[in-house]
Amino acid sequence: MNISLQKSVLFNQKLVINITGSKSETNRLLLLQALFPEIQLENKSHSDDSDVMEKALAITQHQSPITKTINIHHAGTAMRFLTAYFAIQEGVEVILTGSLRMKERPIHVLVEALKQLGAEISYDEMQEYPPLRIKGKKLIKNKVSLHANVSSQYISALLLIAPKLENGLELTLKGEITSKPYIEMTLALLNEIGVKTSFLGDKIVVQSTTYNLQPTTLKIESDWSSASYFYSIIALSKIGTQLTLFSFKQNSLQGDSILAEIYKDFGVETVFKEDRVELKKVSHSYKPIRLDLIQSPDIAQTIAVTCFGLRLGCRLEGLQTLRIKETDRLEALKAELSKLGATVIISNNILMIAPSTRIIENTMIKTYQDHRMAMAFAPLALLTNITIENAEVVSKSYPTFWEDLKQIGFQME
Repeated sequence: MNISLQKSVLFNQKLVINITGSKSETNRLLLLQALFPEIQLENKSHSDDSDVMEKALAITQHQSPITKTINIHHAGTAMRFLTAYFAIQEGVEVILTGSLRMKERPIHVLVEALKQLGAEISYDEMQEYPPLRIKGKKLIKNKVSLHANVSSQYISALLLIAPKLENGLELTLKGEITSKPYIEMTLALLNEIGVKTSFLGDKIVVQSTTYNLQPTTLKIESDWSSASYFYSIIALSKIGTQLTLFSFKQNSLQGDSILAEIYKDFGVETVFKEDRVELKKVSHSYKPIRLDLIQSPDIAQTIAVTCFGLRLGCRLEGLQTLRIKETDRLEALKAELSKLGATVIISNNILMIAPSTRIIENTMIKTYQDHRMAMAFAPLALLTNITIENAEVVSKSYPTFWEDLKQIGFQME
């Protein structure tokens, strides 16, 4: 399904959007809920990824000696988290597989770490890549080390199962840590349910928690990555345009909440009020942008498109993990921004855009089966006609995205 966005003007009124729970928080808490049924969750993500995660976790409720095949499609977070989860499910054997792109995304760093703990995991097709054959067993060992500069999800996967390991977990990180806020999110959620942890230097310790927890209900904060597209919309709007987003908090666990600071340079003011943020376009005065996004790479596409739309030069660094996402996001950004008239240079971890002088109209944006490509480019409809190819990919993280854009005045067909 392609969606053609016509050059749009936002409604002249205060705009309000309700964004559902963070996919990152939801998937972590779904796994913890499977380990600790005393936990109840509110405001869960409605994303495809969280739906896949929830259904896969339900497999262990109906154990049988038959090997089960679980297809997580494009859900990278689910692949990493479920690999660790099924490794400790005694008596359960699964084949964990996914889409063709998922089979191209390496997972050997996590598999080798789990094997250090005693896990029984093998590759069913190509070495170092899914699908994986996992035979769940009791893991006794508690010390493991791994390189931390590929994906923080490997680290979070280990931390999430750590409370159910007989001797807890002592995890030593080697090298530069990427996306550290996501590791801190995982530890904060563990602490919130009563698990004791520590993170000092390059060592993380999680204590074993074999007892039942106190029943507790956790409300998941809405998704800051999804909020980024509305920050971009306000940045590309006229002065005075306002938008309220629910449900967000100032002391967020999500690293992408750095948006509130970053978008000051795009003339967007953020005011926190109780369970919401109020955005307002206050300035059209800009300067060239230089950012290190190693701790929040998921908002890189949004920021790059915002800079292009505002005709700003930018240099975005710390983007090495973008090459192993749903697509190679650096190559995809270069290709699609170039179609629109941008001059883009990329390296292994850097993206640079020269100040643009034009935006080519009626451009078809290829999404590469990547939800963030679709949503990051959509705000450009405030400036020109644009078509988003395979627009349904947004369901991976934000199924109601197009409906929400219509609600605030975007014209599409």
